[in-house]
Amino acid sequence: MTEDSRRTKWLRQARSYLRNADPVLARLIDDRPAFDPQAWMARLPPMDLYGALLFQVVGQQLSVAATRRTLARIEALFDGHLPSPTELLGVDPGRLREAGLSWRKISTLRDLAERLSDGRLDPDVLSRLPDDELMAQLTAIPGIGPWTVQGALIIALQREDIVLPGDLALRKAVRAAYQLEHLPAQEEVLAIAEKWRPYRSLATSYLFSAAFESAGEPAAPRDP
Repeated sequence: MTEDSRRTKWLRQARSYLRNADPVLARLIDDRPAFDPQAWMARLPPMDLYGALLFQVVGQQLSVAATRRTLARIEALFDGHLPSPTELLGVDPGRLREAGLSWRKISTLRDLAERLSDGRLDPDVLSRLPDDELMAQLTAIPGIGPWTVQGALIIALQREDIVLPGDLALRKAVRAAYQLEHLPAQEEVLAIAEKWRPYRSLATSYLFSAAFESAGEPAAPRDP
């Protein structure tokens, strides 16, 4: 079986499960028969785990459009690609500041790059860790919180059971889809998402799609 056929089979199974588990998701799924949950990622630069974390850190407190502009300026510093940890450490931090990063974000990315470069963190080991252990390792770095890691888990590692309860766009999408009269707290999002296990990443993608269709932006997670 090819990778494409395996993915098609998985997607069919996951959609069927979510449709049966949650009538709200059933409506979102049925309204989008050609939906590709990875389509928005195809518009992103190629990313390993470090690149995805860089993308997420850059996007903290920024819109999708502002994040893309900043990423483009960062790529321009490195001959059109996102930097490796070694490359990022080799550039003058002032040039990253000129590209649009705050000093706090520069400090976070340099700290992460140093840990990956000196062996305190091993990307191969990290990629094999369970979600909660990987979360614990990375959130020990100042400036990296759950939202940042959760996005990287989806983008770089394509983990199948990730939800971003603190994401403002997702909370708004849940409010609209479930016709709530209030913006749900993180705990409420997690409670709703329990019925989506073990396909919370796909369910989240459908909700992002619904939210960004109405906003006219490409579906992508956004920081609260």
